[in-house]
Amino acid sequence: MNYSTEVVIDCTREHVVRLLEDSANFKHWQRGLKSVQSLTGQPGQEGSQRELEYQMSKRHLVMVETIIVKTFPDTYCVTYDARGVHNIQKNYFKEIEGGGCRWISENEFQFSGLQMKLIGWLMPGMFKKQTRAYMNDFKNFAEQGTSVSGT
Repeated sequence: MNYSTEVVIDCTREHVVRLLEDSANFKHWQRGLKSVQSLTGQPGQEGSQRELEYQMSKRHLVMVETIIVKTFPDTYCVTYDARGVHNIQKNYFKEIEGGGCRWISENEFQFSGLQMKLIGWLMPGMFKKQTRAYMNDFKNFAEQGTSVSGT
């Protein structure tokens, strides 16, 4: 399954990238995030991995993020691996005249196991909706300082 989403953020591209780059900010725009733990490599650099743990209502989710390409302020490509799901995410940041930034996120989901394949087939909109929610929450955090964690 493939899709692309985008959001326009009324901040400079440099500000957007600076906020995205700092894992301490993740809690402000990733609902349900409980912890971020570095696993391998130099944190935040190409080839590094970190574990992200989420509690989303009754669902507990642990995924491993691997940074594939990091050429900020232009491109940030990562993979996310969780039980039954491999997500390849390519993020592009474009300057907009007047100082804004367009964040484009291209996602490819690969499913394994019958349960995840069925979920991907029956509810593909759920994945796009989640991506859009995170992007909109980031936009609110970047523009207004609004945190989804309440801190």
